[in-house]
Amino acid sequence: MKFVDLDRQYQRYRYEIDSAIQETIKKGQFVLGKPVEDLENALAAYVGVRHAIGVGSGTDGLLLALMAMDLRPEEEVITTPFTFIATAEVMVLLRAKPLFVDIDPESFNLDTGGIRDALVKRQKAGARVRGILPVSLYGQCPDMDEINEIASEFGLFVVEDACQSFGAEYKDRLSCGLNAMGVTSFFPSKPLGAYGDGGMVFTNDNVMADMIKCLRVHGQRVRYRHEEIGLNARLDSIQAAIVLAKFAHFGEEIKARQEAAERYSELINQKIPEIKTPAVMPDRTCVYAQYTVRIPGGLREKVTTHLKQEGIPFAIHYPIPIHLQPAFKGLGLGPGSFPHAEKAAEEVLSLPMHAFITPEEQENVINGLVEGIGSKT
Repeated sequence: MKFVDLDRQYQRYRYEIDSAIQETIKKGQFVLGKPVEDLENALAAYVGVRHAIGVGSGTDGLLLALMAMDLRPEEEVITTPFTFIATAEVMVLLRAKPLFVDIDPESFNLDTGGIRDALVKRQKAGARVRGILPVSLYGQCPDMDEINEIASEFGLFVVEDACQSFGAEYKDRLSCGLNAMGVTSFFPSKPLGAYGDGGMVFTNDNVMADMIKCLRVHGQRVRYRHEEIGLNARLDSIQAAIVLAKFAHFGEEIKARQEAAERYSELINQKIPEIKTPAVMPDRTCVYAQYTVRIPGGLREKVTTHLKQEGIPFAIHYPIPIHLQPAFKGLGLGPGSFPHAEKAAEEVLSLPMHAFITPEEQENVINGLVEGIGSKT
């Protein structure tokens, strides 16, 4: 059993993927080009925005979005401490600062109730807060309407880190199209993944789209005329062709992921009440980039030890909150700063999840959890 079985997916779409790769090689245009344009057009139409701009990775997309927003040194951006480091890392690369707000323990996303309090406090301290960068963690959006309302009230931009949530719905609208900009990732294990790095920035703003296109290719709009300091952050044509071939099946895969998640939750609730299954808010859907449970009471280590012994794969997303990472020690935020994020980091466990996992494999995972919970230390 694999945590994410990409080979099983490849065998299902092998002819389409191989044909797309061969056609790209035959034409000999390996960076940007028609496959990237075709993917941009298809995904912009899917999300329902004017522009989709292919970039080198989700991290590149986040960095470019903040650059396009002209984020300056010492300015602050509100985000969550419980996510992959890239979300805050891109701020620091621009010499700006993350302003962390704790999470909602049910959804693992930003606690919108804490955003306004943090803003008022920082403004009183004389800080310049420029924006909000909410993460749609594990494949589910936070309360974007409330986030956008707060942002409008305080004059802030909002960029969605949708690197795990492409295809997720929020009040009948799609992730990546809910704010000024949305950024997703095509890392191979994502719900819509490439066979290498890749990403996409989405926006309805013509000026922002033009700036992202300029910045992704060393700040040039015309070859060898560099108007901005940019990056080498272009999407490779082969990766775009692969993603476009997979996108034809994306709706089916989302449905299969959601069915697998329902099966997991039903089995866990029946057999292991000690484990808390994911909560999906009633006005949204989840694409389950990860199927992540909580194992309270200090039992996670016992369970993971047993899963290792049985050869059952798992992951922990994420074992150390960003504010406790050594790279962020300069912020001076020690243990206890964000108790919900810190508790989640001690309890979360991600189970094997992909569109092709079988009921039998899921039963095997559940049996491993049952045995792990009941095993002696």
